[in-house]
Amino acid sequence: MGARAGAAYTGQMTYYDMPLWRPPSEGPNLIIQATLGCSFNGCTFCSMYKTKTYTARPLEAVFADIEDAAKDWPDATRVFLADGDALVLPTDVLDQILDKLAAVFPSLQRVTCYATPININKKTTDNLKSLREKRLNMVYLGLESGSNEILKRIHKGSAKAMEKALKGAGDAGLKVSATVILGLGGKTHWREHIVETANLINRQPPRFLSTLQLGLDEDVEERFLKAFEDGGDAFIQQTDEGILDELELLLETLNPPRPIIFRSNHGSNCLPLAGTLPKDKDRLLNEIRQAKAGEQPLRPEYLRSF
Repeated sequence: MGARAGAAYTGQMTYYDMPLWRPPSEGPNLIIQATLGCSFNGCTFCSMYKTKTYTARPLEAVFADIEDAAKDWPDATRVFLADGDALVLPTDVLDQILDKLAAVFPSLQRVTCYATPININKKTTDNLKSLREKRLNMVYLGLESGSNEILKRIHKGSAKAMEKALKGAGDAGLKVSATVILGLGGKTHWREHIVETANLINRQPPRFLSTLQLGLDEDVEERFLKAFEDGGDAFIQQTDEGILDELELLLETLNPPRPIIFRSNHGSNCLPLAGTLPKDKDRLLNEIRQAKAGEQPLRPEYLRSF
């Protein structure tokens, strides 16, 4: 999941095919739409691209957007390739886009994009390394859960595919910013969801790990609930108290072999947290326990959003 850009014109000479979604951290950066929509678009909880049909944009259109943006923002240093999973494009096409960005923006430092585990796993290590050398140095991966049962119910593949994608990106030198969705197992499967997620991350830690708190738009809620029921039982939504239990168990179980920058400060979360694991583990757990005891306020529901 990400944040929705609120206008079709953003100050650059570029008009976007709306809706436009990007990770919150990419808000200040230049966005170029290499694709429209999401090539998979089957996750039961996600409504981001339900109004779009996936399309790989013609290179000439992408290049025109890059040249137009450079007229207004010639010193841009960071670029996010939209929409849902630009990494689905063939490596040679991505190479051309990255070469064009480097040629037009002399101060370019990094390029990022969303990526699905399927699309990471379809690329060879050499493919990913070549993209890394052309400054695609981080991908945003919706990990969601490390539980095969939960992933099956939300139509998001398997834990094995997630772990392979994390390893493949890491072996190529790509940073991964992974997201986990709290509440995704509901009240019935929350322990399985959290423990298996933490165990997967301990085996293949991303560079960044963020949590979102499950929220279902009306247009996907029925599909999500039906898919969950088809897995064997009804979905029962977690309360904020249950979400704090999930956060606590997640941090208690995480013991990564290398540092992870951890955040739960996305607008959907009831308790914003920030730190580096394992260094800040005790402090973060203390903040959670203070919130559970009512000693630290939660984010009001009217201030929460996606």
